[in-house]
Amino acid sequence: MQKDILERKWYLYLTEFFSGMALMAVELGASRLIAPYFSSSQIVWTIIIGTIMIAMALGNVFGGRWADKDPDPSRLFRRIMIAAVWIAAIPLVGKYIIVAITGVLIIAVDTNLLIWAAFLTCMILFVFPLFLLGTVTPSLIRATVSDLKESGSIAGKLGACNTIGSIIGTFVPTFVSIPAVGTSATFLIFSGILLAISLAYFIFRGGGKKAAAVSVILFVLCSLFGHTDHFAFWENGLTYEGESIYNYLQVKEDDRQTVLSTNVLFGVQSIRMKNEGLTGMYYDYALAAPVMAGKKDPKVLILGMGTGTYAAQLQRYFPEADIVGVEIDEKITDLAHTYFDLDASIPVATYDGRAYLNVDTEKYDVIMVDAYQDITIPFQMSSVEFFTLVKDHLADDGVMVVNLNMFSADENNIASYLADTISGVFPCVTTADVIGSTNRELFASVNDSAKTGLLSNTDTLENAELKAMMTVVAGGLSTWESENRILTDDQAPVELLGMQTIDAIIKDEVGYYKNLYEEGGLGGLIAELA
Repeated sequence: MQKDILERKWYLYLTEFFSGMALMAVELGASRLIAPYFSSSQIVWTIIIGTIMIAMALGNVFGGRWADKDPDPSRLFRRIMIAAVWIAAIPLVGKYIIVAITGVLIIAVDTNLLIWAAFLTCMILFVFPLFLLGTVTPSLIRATVSDLKESGSIAGKLGACNTIGSIIGTFVPTFVSIPAVGTSATFLIFSGILLAISLAYFIFRGGGKKAAAVSVILFVLCSLFGHTDHFAFWENGLTYEGESIYNYLQVKEDDRQTVLSTNVLFGVQSIRMKNEGLTGMYYDYALAAPVMAGKKDPKVLILGMGTGTYAAQLQRYFPEADIVGVEIDEKITDLAHTYFDLDASIPVATYDGRAYLNVDTEKYDVIMVDAYQDITIPFQMSSVEFFTLVKDHLADDGVMVVNLNMFSADENNIASYLADTISGVFPCVTTADVIGSTNRELFASVNDSAKTGLLSNTDTLENAELKAMMTVVAGGLSTWESENRILTDDQAPVELLGMQTIDAIIKDEVGYYKNLYEEGGLGGLIAELA
């Protein structure tokens, strides 16, 4: 039987094909597993790709050595079996490992917390199984080549099979499996494919019964207990938890509010107050934009619609407003209608904000830019070219309002760079810090009537709640003094700046607990938390 299985070269090519497919599926799954905790920034992607390439390179080297030392293909298929079980276990244990690593690093490191956490997560969860998959190609070449005259041809065919499998493994998770059944199920699907390939080998060849039985049992257990979308495992009573092509999505509510989060560790992306009043968040400050513009019936474009918090506030306090929303994630728009009572009459385009401006010909009294979620900042919406595009879509007395999150005392924080960049486009830029948060609201216009307009137009407001809020905004409003730190399409290191800023915020937030650990050790820290 051993001779039969080796003569069936199509089966060995199939093994190479599915190994390449699984490799890319795991890589994409890794990004989705990590994103809710550490973001999906270019830095995180770099860490994922880099560690996986290291694993593959080492796998190629050791796979070749092992194949030369012992060409028995049974060893290869045992490695594939082990890789399959390991990948199946990732959904079961991955989120606990991520949280444990983060908890340790919060105490252990002072800088680059998220970089170190993402790196260690990749090393612990993904390097070993992908190292084993890296041994596939050299081992199959050794098993397949029977005549040196055809070695080049066989190596080329195996490489082609791996590449084609990798291509399919890139598209299927992104467009099919992750949106349809989630990240956890995606890991299990491709783990099952690898397990089936290795089981088929031993069924035809014989042997490996104990290893096969153990692998199947472990795979079944991982499937039963690891098949869940519950990334925030410490949360109880979530209204909704799921995934889209772009985001991890979590909706939770209480008697007071309904909240959308796209990251289990940082921030609130949208909120609906059940009493239909002010939110106590930056959306309230952003209501100053139509007041600055002196419009009771403003035409408003919202880039980064989310679930429509700002739109709902505009409808409440400016009922004659004409509102258009742009949101790249259609699933968020669906959640907005299902859980956040977004008015169905408000049109929402499923588009990238900058791409939308490129095709839109309308002018607006207010343009709200709220596309910077947590530590994921799209560089194409942070450059001087983008803000010039926004300026071109504003009416003569129009106002752009931008939510700058992650503001910190560090003068080189990402919010300061964005404000400087905006100052390079708009002659009049003012800011107001949102009380009790790390958000800063920025208002930009082509003339200084916006700042003076807020003061004068506040007195004419009829709604007492809105009037009081505008008084707070006016009291905290200050002119931005630019230091000419300009972000461009060619150079916008928003990921590095964002990481540095979040480091500063985390350091400030956990400083108390770090001091407890340094003074009283782990026992003192546990006693305080208990």
